[in-house]
Amino acid sequence: MKFRFLLWALGLLMARASRKNPAFEQQLAGKDLTFQLQTADSRVARHFTVKNQRVTSRSGTVAEPAFAIVFKDAGYGFATLQAKNKQLAFMQGIQDKHIQITGNTGLVMWFQGLMKYLMPRKKKV
Repeated sequence: MKFRFLLWALGLLMARASRKNPAFEQQLAGKDLTFQLQTADSRVARHFTVKNQRVTSRSGTVAEPAFAIVFKDAGYGFATLQAKNKQLAFMQGIQDKHIQITGNTGLVMWFQGLMKYLMPRKKKV
């Protein structure tokens, strides 16, 4: 349940950033694609559509995503996306075959680059 909620919240954050963050919008320029994050059994899945510099998301899978990140199970997906060092967690998961990537791997790197725009800004003291 936590993983399902995390994917929903990720969609919400990306949708908001695509409307309010010019730097995030810039990263979406020229992109027209759908990607998805899911568990290996597809019981928890969410797809994200990038079109006209906006992001929308819906529950479930699509037939032909530009790329898909498939986690071995919901618990592992949640832990990976919440890890302090996400890049290391992803690399370890791929190496251990707990994470599978299908489709365009270059777009996966683009997606990971988007995540820095979703982190809350630290207040200057």
